[in-house]
Amino acid sequence: MGEGSPSRTHSPWQRGLPLPDSDVVVVGGGVTGAATAYWLRRLDPTLRVTLLEAETLAFGASGRNAGFLLLGTHVDYASAVAAVGRERAWRLWRFTEDNADQVSELGGGCDLALTGSVLAAGSPEEAARLRASERMLAEDGVSVSFVEGAGGDAASGGRGFHGALVIPRGGALHPVKLVRLLAATSGATVVEGWRVERLDAVAGGVRLEGDAGALEAPRVILCLNADLPRLIPDLAGAVRPVRAQMLATAPVAPVLDRPVYSHEGFYYIRQRPDGRVLVGGARHRHEAEEEGAADGTTATLQADLEAYLHRHFPAVGTPAVERRWSGLMGFSPSGLPVVGAVPGLPAALYACGFTGHGMALGVRMGLLLTRRALGQADEAADLFSGEQDASGMAPTTASAR
Repeated sequence: MGEGSPSRTHSPWQRGLPLPDSDVVVVGGGVTGAATAYWLRRLDPTLRVTLLEAETLAFGASGRNAGFLLLGTHVDYASAVAAVGRERAWRLWRFTEDNADQVSELGGGCDLALTGSVLAAGSPEEAARLRASERMLAEDGVSVSFVEGAGGDAASGGRGFHGALVIPRGGALHPVKLVRLLAATSGATVVEGWRVERLDAVAGGVRLEGDAGALEAPRVILCLNADLPRLIPDLAGAVRPVRAQMLATAPVAPVLDRPVYSHEGFYYIRQRPDGRVLVGGARHRHEAEEEGAADGTTATLQADLEAYLHRHFPAVGTPAVERRWSGLMGFSPSGLPVVGAVPGLPAALYACGFTGHGMALGVRMGLLLTRRALGQADEAADLFSGEQDASGMAPTTASAR
């Protein structure tokens, strides 16, 4: 059902290795794929689950983000309410609360710090929306607090903001450790370096052909996000690749005690326990260059990240930049993830279009996918229906990574 990239070479020792008989094959070893494997084991321990990853676990966006465990969508709550209505915006918020709770219940192993987070306003207009978000969330039973003016600087650890919304739940984590924890806990057979190049319907399920062999399974779940159209060209309209760039400084003394998401998500920053400061974003200043771009960094965008750091967080000082990197995210037309059956393959499901918010959604999304694959109901299923992918919040170049 899809033409893949040219096959890589394999030795005779690697080619044709036997793969285990599987009841469910999950394709994609990021946070959503690993979480799906985890929930499959939790909901039905008798299932034989195989998790296929083309590279290594968390090789893609799940291993290249800032490790934010945020609540809400890629826009503030007031904007979400305006776009999709009060009830749907509330249900989306609750979905991310469930996600944070599920990460917490894993019992450690991913450097989880439940510090809460800060949405810092980069303009008076954003401050007004965050102020409205505080009021609406309070009416909906969520405890958050908006701090005015200089209070936003104090809450964020920075300067030059126009106020900030302090969210006490959520925090930060080590994203690669989270993915590996989910995969290890799932008990699934994890196969790395096995790229799926084609899917076909066969009697009783789906045949997967890869650059190192083939296997068949009654059910397949595709968790490829931005890479989905490579395998299923018919779904190119559901998700588009967008590059995000980041940098990490050398260690400095503690300055930031919680992740900060500012300027409508166009910038984001946190400090790791080892003292290194991670900064990302600035894609709105280089939108054409970052759309569908390959892995790599650019001097102009990286300079904007450094300028943001020095302008708004002078307490960090001027440490050397130790590392620069990028990752491809999947943005959907609605700004919300899309879940559905693969066209022409009713035994195959997909989820894509996390719009830079995969850590806030991925574990809970794995549960939703598992329930759908097993024929069970999920109260959030209608939030991300593939049939509704043209509705929702218009995507921006903002990111919650």
